[in-house]
Amino acid sequence: MAAPLSGIRVLDLTRVLAGPVATQTLADLGAEVIKIERPGAGDDARGWGPPYVKDVQGQDTIETTYFASANRGKKSVTVDITRGEGQELVRKLAAKCDVFIENFKTGTLSRYGLAYQQLRQARQDMVYCSITGFGQTGPYAARPGYDPIAQALSGLMSVTGESEDMPGTVPQRVGVAVIDLMTAHYAVIAVVSALYHRQATDRGQYIDMSLLDVGVASMANIASAYLGAGVIAKRNGGVHPSVVPSQVFLCKDGYVIVAAGNDGQFAKLCEVGSKGDLVRDARFSTNSARVKNRDALRPLLEAMFLKHPVTWWNAKLAAAGVPCAPINDIAQVFEDPQVQHRGLRVEMPEPAAGKAAFVASPLRFSESPVEYRLPPPLLGEHNQEVFEDLLGMSPEEIARLRASGVI
Repeated sequence: MAAPLSGIRVLDLTRVLAGPVATQTLADLGAEVIKIERPGAGDDARGWGPPYVKDVQGQDTIETTYFASANRGKKSVTVDITRGEGQELVRKLAAKCDVFIENFKTGTLSRYGLAYQQLRQARQDMVYCSITGFGQTGPYAARPGYDPIAQALSGLMSVTGESEDMPGTVPQRVGVAVIDLMTAHYAVIAVVSALYHRQATDRGQYIDMSLLDVGVASMANIASAYLGAGVIAKRNGGVHPSVVPSQVFLCKDGYVIVAAGNDGQFAKLCEVGSKGDLVRDARFSTNSARVKNRDALRPLLEAMFLKHPVTWWNAKLAAAGVPCAPINDIAQVFEDPQVQHRGLRVEMPEPAAGKAAFVASPLRFSESPVEYRLPPPLLGEHNQEVFEDLLGMSPEEIARLRASGVI
C-alpha cells in the first residue's frame, strides 16, 4: 500500500530543526519533498559538526549527524533566492507543489517575491506554512527566535531543573530542542489538516506556526493550574508536582524513575519494598495526603531504594505493575529490548558513508506504512533531476545557471 501522503509534493525552504523535522515527517508519510538550499553552503545544520556521520571504515564523512537527523527522504536543490533568476526558479517549483514550508524571519520572503500572497497567484490551492519564533504578528514578530528562547519565554525553563530549594540551582533548558520538535509535529498536523480541507473545498490556505505559541500550549497542566487556580509552578527537579511518588531514586548501583500514578500502584511499590506500613499510615494512604506530606515520605522511600540495585527494582516493579525505568544513556536506549523490538533503529544507504543508521519514525499504520525512500541528500544532489524532470529545463540552461552561481 502507498504511504498516506503519496502524490503530495512539498517545497521545503527550511533550515536547522523545526522545519526540517516537519518536512522529514511529511517525507516519511510518502510526500515528495524538494529541499531548497543555498549554493555552496546549504542548510546551516550541514556545518553543525562534529560529530559527523562515519563511513563503513569508521572515518568521518562530510555530513553532520545533526543534518542527518532531520533530512532523510528529501531531494536537495541549490538555489540562490536573493537573485531574480533564483526567485523565478522557486516560483516555478512552487507552482508544481501542493505544500510550501519555510522558516525565515517574518517578512524576509516577501522581499524576494516568495510570500504566500505572491505565490498563491500561481497556485490558489497551495498550502503555505511559515514557522517562526514568535509568529507573523505582535511586538516580537520581527525578532529571530530559537528553541532556548521559546523554552524561556513559554515558562518551560521555570519548571525545569533541580528544586529551587537546593542552593545554587538555576533554571535549565530541556536537553533536546523539545519546542522545535513539538512545533514540527504541530506543523505536520496543520499541513495535513489543510490538505484535508483543500480536498473538500479546492482552497489552499496559510498556516502561521510559532515556537512561542507551541511552547505555551505545551505547558498543559502547568498552565491550567495557573489559569484555573492561580498556582505558579516552581522547579521540582525530577519530582511530579501532583503525584507522589513520581520521581528519581538512587538505588545501590544507579538511578531509576518511578511513577506511582494511583494509590494501588503505591501499595504495590510498598509491598515490593517490604514497607507495607507506609500504606497504613494516614499521611501516605492517598495521593492527596502524600502530596501534602511528601517531605516526610521522601527519606523513607530513598532508604528503601538504596537496598537493591537498579535491575532488581526494575524487574520487581515491572512484575508488580508499577511504572519504573532505569535512566538510560543514549547507547543503552538502543540496547533496550523493547526499542529493538519496535525497530526504532533503521539503516539506509547513505551517499557519503555508504550506509548509516537513523531513528525510525514512531508512526505505525496497519494499511499504509511510512516509507524510507531516500537518505539525507548531499548538497545539490538532485539539481539535474528536479530542474530537468519537473521544470523541463535543458542541460545547457542548467549549466548556465550553475556557472553563474544561481544554482
